[in-house]
Amino acid sequence: MATGHKKNKEYNKGPHLILIGFMGSGKTSIGRGLSYKLQRAFCDTDKMIEAGENMTVSEIFRSKGEGAFRMMETELLRTIRDDTSPKIYSLGGGTPVQLQNQPLIKMCGTVVYLRITPEAVYERLKGDKTRPLLQCDDPFAKIRDLMAVRTPAYERCADIIVDTGDTEREDVMEDILEKLKEAGWKIPEVRKTEKESDEDTGDKRSQS
Repeated sequence: MATGHKKNKEYNKGPHLILIGFMGSGKTSIGRGLSYKLQRAFCDTDKMIEAGENMTVSEIFRSKGEGAFRMMETELLRTIRDDTSPKIYSLGGGTPVQLQNQPLIKMCGTVVYLRITPEAVYERLKGDKTRPLLQCDDPFAKIRDLMAVRTPAYERCADIIVDTGDTEREDVMEDILEKLKEAGWKIPEVRKTEKESDEDTGDKRSQS
């Protein structure tokens, strides 16, 4: 029976790199690192919504409700889909769960899912008061339950899956870049700083 879901390769994809994954998976830090390596701007959709509303995500949840926030995410995805200037976008952890968002995400560009365990998320985020969904009596149980719901959506949207959590950020980025190469991306050579160039020159002189 047809489900109505097209496979990722059947979408006309935009030029962007889209990072998805659960809160605490490293989307922002990895996105910023990839911004340097891929020489393109990095944008965090939660921060974009906060700037547009002039309030934090937590304040939006409290004053307008989660439903209003999810509508803002969908509208922002439509803007990203129509943006032809290649960028890196980090999406909020709940964005891919909304069914109407999944085809939009796939159309925006190449989607990388940063996979992480519930235990690693808890260790990273315990005590973090800025996460409205984790302000409860048992945040680990909430993380585990949310991930059980969200993981199938992440997997449906993903072109590439990379494990994070216990892995060093640099290794995660190298894994992503390698998989992007395999997918046909041209990865720019990272320009060396003046200091690095001087050090290389010094090394060559010492070896001559």
